Amino acid sequence: MTYGYVSDKDALITRLHRIEGQVRGIEKMVEDERYCIDILTQIGAVSTALETVAQKLLEEHANHCVAGALASGSREQAEEKTRELLQAVQRFTRTR
Repeated sequence: MTYGYVSDKDALITRLHRIEGQVRGIEKMVEDERYCIDILTQIGAVSTALETVAQKLLEEHANHCVAGALASGSREQAEEKTRELLQAVQRFTRTR
């Protein structure tokens, strides 16, 4: 099975590596006892970046996985993928 995000996998991995670097930068800021507001600003940037990745994955899930299940004609598959999408949206919005 191929998932919807696979066509953008390299870009997602690059973005995740960049976010990983940002987190390491925040760790260094704490070690260096930088100003708390500067650290919070960077944490906000990381949070926004992760939300962007999550939104891309949600979009790909809806456009590929859910759409494919609906097109398959299988009521069970359509209900399962729709349920997964709704649960993912609920988890994502709960963390905000």
